[in-house]
Amino acid sequence: MSDNLVIIGGGASAVHATQTALEKGRAVTLIDIGVTGPEPALPGASLNGLKTDLEDPVAYFLGEDYSSLILPSNGSEYYGFPPSKEYVLRDVIGAEQKVAGIAPLSSYAGGGLAQAWTAGSYPFTDGELEAFPIGWSDMEPAYSEVARRIGVSGVTDDDLSAFMPTHEALQTPIPMDEHSQHLLATYSAKRAKLTAKHNMYLGRARIASLSQDHDGRPACSRCGRCLWGCPTQSIYTPSVTLEHLRRQPGFSYVPGVRVDRFEFDDGGRVKQIIAHRLEDGEAITLPVETLVLAAGTIGSARILLQSLHHTGQDVALSGLMDNRQVLMPFINLARVGSPFDDNSYQYNQLAIGAPMDHPHDYVHGLMTTLTTALIHPVAQSLPVGMRTATGIFRNIHGALGLVNINFADTRRADNTVSLEPGKDGKHRLVINYTPSADEADRIKRVVPKFRNFLMDMGCFAPPPMTRLRPMGASVHYAGVMPMLSDGGDFTTDRAGRLRPFENLIVADGSTFTSLPAKNLTFTLMANATRIMHEALA
Repeated sequence: MSDNLVIIGGGASAVHATQTALEKGRAVTLIDIGVTGPEPALPGASLNGLKTDLEDPVAYFLGEDYSSLILPSNGSEYYGFPPSKEYVLRDVIGAEQKVAGIAPLSSYAGGGLAQAWTAGSYPFTDGELEAFPIGWSDMEPAYSEVARRIGVSGVTDDDLSAFMPTHEALQTPIPMDEHSQHLLATYSAKRAKLTAKHNMYLGRARIASLSQDHDGRPACSRCGRCLWGCPTQSIYTPSVTLEHLRRQPGFSYVPGVRVDRFEFDDGGRVKQIIAHRLEDGEAITLPVETLVLAAGTIGSARILLQSLHHTGQDVALSGLMDNRQVLMPFINLARVGSPFDDNSYQYNQLAIGAPMDHPHDYVHGLMTTLTTALIHPVAQSLPVGMRTATGIFRNIHGALGLVNINFADTRRADNTVSLEPGKDGKHRLVINYTPSADEADRIKRVVPKFRNFLMDMGCFAPPPMTRLRPMGASVHYAGVMPMLSDGGDFTTDRAGRLRPFENLIVADGSTFTSLPAKNLTFTLMANATRIMHEALA
C-alpha cells in the first residue's frame, strides 16, 4: 500500500485516523469542509462573569435573533444549542434530503459534530462488541492511545467498573459539584439496598475533560461555561487534534472542499476523487493512491452512493443505527432550598448503569446536576405561570438534575440510506429509519426502573416531564458499511477495507456492527486509530 493517503472528513474519526497514519510515517492529505467557530469570548471569565462583562450578553446567550430561545412545548428539549456553537450545525451545503423516521443532523465544522459533544468517554465491553469481529483485547490499546492523546478523567474502582473496562492514561476525576457529591454519598449509604432491589449502579463519569494540565492544555477551571464551549480547551474537541496536525510534517489540510464522489477502475481500485470548492464552485480532481472515508456515517454513505450511481449502480445501504434517548428531569428533595454551585463542571459527572439480560442491551444513563445553564426551558415546563415558576425555580435550582437514558440499537434491513432523483437533475439522499419492534416495550420497562431508582435515592422524577427524544437527536449514527469477518459488497473487514474495493478504507461509525447504549465518540476515535494501525501495518 502506498505511503500517500487521502482522508475525507474533519471529525473525531478523521483526525485520529490522520494522526495514526502520520505517526506511522505516511503522508496524509485531509480534505474537509472545515467551517470554523468564533474565538471564545473573555476566556478568563466565568459564566456569571460573562453576564456582567460582555457588551451584549443577551446576544451571546440567546443569539442575535433569539435563535437559542426554546419556546414552550410538550416535546421541546431541556437545553438549546448556544449561539457560540451554531457553526457546528451551519448548513453550508443546502443538500436535499428525504427522511422518514429519523431527523439526522450533519456538521461541516472542522472537528465535526464532536465540537459540541459532552465529552462522555465510555469504552465498549467484550459483550457489547460481541457482533464485531474484534473484542476488548483489540480495542484496549487504541482506547489507551486515544486517552493519552486527548486526556480522559475518571475512576476505575467504583460500581460502574464492570461496565467500563479499564484502559491506560486515565487522569483523576474533576472535583464534583455539591449536588453530585450529595447524590453519590446517598447512593453509597444505600448501596446494598439499591443494587439488590433495582440491579442498577451509580458511579463516576468518564469524561474527556482535564483534571490535570495536559499537552499544553490547562486543567478544568470549573468556570461553568461547558455548554457554550470551553474557553481553554480543557474539554477535548477534535479541533484540538486538527490544530496539532496542521503543525506536523507530511500533513496537508485542504478545507472548503466538498467531495462529491470517487472514481474507480474495473478492478475496484479507486483512482481519483471528484470534488468542488464551496467558495466558487470550482471543480477539483485529485488522484488517489489510498482513500479513507471518515466523513461520518451519513457523509461517507453519500460519497459511496454517488460514486456507485455514476457507474450505473443504484444500491441501498442498510443497517442504519442510532441510540434512542429519554430525558428524565428530577428534583433531589433533600436539597430543596440549597444554593446551586456556579463554579462547577457543567456536564455529567455521574453515570448510571443498568444491566439487562444480554450485555449488548445494557442501558446507560448520564446523570447531570443543574449548575450553570439557561433556566427558561425548565422553568417554563413547570405547571404554573412563568412568574410563579421563576420564584419556584430559585428555590429548587440547586436540587435539579436530569438523567439522559440511552438505549442500544441493532442493524435492521429496512433502515437504509439511498439516492433518488431530486431537483435540478441532482440526486437527493433518502434516509429511512424504523425503530425495532420491541422498542416501545423496552422503554416502557426501563424508564420506570430509573424513576424508581431515583425515588429510592430521595429524588422525584415527575412522569409528565420525562420526554422521549426524537430519533436522530443523539447523533450516534452508525452501521451502513458493517465490519464483518465474511461479508458481501459494501461491508468492511476488521481493518476497515471496504469490499469490493482494493484501496478504500472506512474509518468512521459506518463500520459498527451493532450500537451499544454508550456515548459513541470515544470509541469512534479509538476504532479509527485501531483501523489505521491494522490497515497500514
